[in-house]
Amino acid sequence: MQQVLSVPSQLGVLLKAARKEAGISQVKLAERLGISQSRMSHMELNPGSVSLEQLLALFGVLGLEMLVGSKNPGRLSTYATGADPAGPRHVANEPPASEW
Repeated sequence: MQQVLSVPSQLGVLLKAARKEAGISQVKLAERLGISQSRMSHMELNPGSVSLEQLLALFGVLGLEMLVGSKNPGRLSTYATGADPAGPRHVANEPPASEW
């Protein structure tokens, strides 16, 4: 699955679709993340409330990854940080210890 996200509301749709595609209920996903089912529901319905840490944890459990690119290809020759485009990627293997 590849999806371009431009506005927060698209994230909720993506999370729900990825969860269903993986055959995971909100309850099971919440358990794997160490959060309540109601918090998982809130994250799908109000994706603007999801922090980057939470998003990466969700993506890790759902087998997704985030790639960031320019809307205007060719405009930027390097990343602003000078980081290697094939540089380190964060994979969330461990759910956070506390409820988000």
